[in-house]
Amino acid sequence: MKAIWRGVTLAESDQTVVVEDNHYFPREAIRPEHFRDSSTHTRCSWKGIASYYDVVVDSEVNRDAAWYYPEPTEAAAKIRDRIAFWKGVEIVS
Repeated sequence: MKAIWRGVTLAESDQTVVVEDNHYFPREAIRPEHFRDSSTHTRCSWKGIASYYDVVVDSEVNRDAAWYYPEPTEAAAKIRDRIAFWKGVEIVS
């Protein structure tokens, strides 16, 4: 699987975990030069508190387009150290 935005591959792995129709990529599968920390946090009733990254390609910024759970609940343990995408980031096989 690949996560692509603006023609650039942000992450690539054949070891994604699918939860609620989202592919969670292993942290080591991302290209870190395209990610910057965001101060956004949200709460999921069963996964815990999510943190976000802005995705950056050239001078374009896609705010909060990637998220992860730094301390997922026990029910969501399989997404620990994994990152998912939205906001126009394409997930392709």
